[in-house]
Amino acid sequence: MKIILSLIIFIFGISVGSFLNCVIYRLENKQSFLRGRSFCPKCHHILKWHDLIPILSYIFLKGKCRYCRKRISLQYPLVEIATGILFVLIFNFQFSIFNEFSIWTLRGVAFDDNNFQNLINLGYLSIISCFLILIFVYDLKHYIIPDKIIYPAIAGALIFNFQFSIFNEFSIFNFQKFFLYPLLTGTGAGGFFFLLWLVSHGKWMGLGDAKLAFFMGLSLGFPHILVSLFLAFLIGAIIGLGLVVSEKKSLKSQLPFGPFLVVGTFIGLFWGQEIINWYLSFI
Repeated sequence: MKIILSLIIFIFGISVGSFLNCVIYRLENKQSFLRGRSFCPKCHHILKWHDLIPILSYIFLKGKCRYCRKRISLQYPLVEIATGILFVLIFNFQFSIFNEFSIWTLRGVAFDDNNFQNLINLGYLSIISCFLILIFVYDLKHYIIPDKIIYPAIAGALIFNFQFSIFNEFSIFNFQKFFLYPLLTGTGAGGFFFLLWLVSHGKWMGLGDAKLAFFMGLSLGFPHILVSLFLAFLIGAIIGLGLVVSEKKSLKSQLPFGPFLVVGTFIGLFWGQEIINWYLSFI
């Protein structure tokens, strides 16, 4: 049953990934993604339904447009696959069902399995994953994190944390734990990146990275934000060094940091507590 359910979630995820590709393209070209039919970005021919089947259309068409025969970017199937995998991970990692207790857990907080809050949590995690995928691809391609992506993501995180603190047996303790502390964490993380941007005049970090760090703090809280930021810097340093050694980049070349922050966010979200427990075991 779990395998079948995961497959259904994966299919839904790759369908969402197909939509995210549309959003990315239309953001790049300053077009609305809320109306208008899908078309080939090369010849602008309107695509039919069998041209839009996630992953399968790319395979059957051998990575080329049916009409102009120009190559389709590998970005399209990769984003679809990544979204499908992330949706499955969200379901299996963030919502673990303990059969012996029949409860769901999210961030270490237990809920009755009939609680509607579980669906809200699942929807929220899926939505912020979509925002993070958009940021990853857009920053990787254009070295910028659009305000049209990051501001709605921040607003969504604030609203979710607020409702979570209010409707989960409201108390001052819960309000502080689920809203105030993540807000302070986000402010600290965003403030750190803002100082790097200010001191370097934008040479070390972009202002978009500061906004993304603020969003990370809201979503992850403390101490998971420390895990995510550490891994983002570590992965960024390793990949940057590899690019310099392979002579694909020089020491003066720019490298978008947003994708590394996104990867760090996902690691902190799914495995942050396990990493923290592993680290503390050595102390």
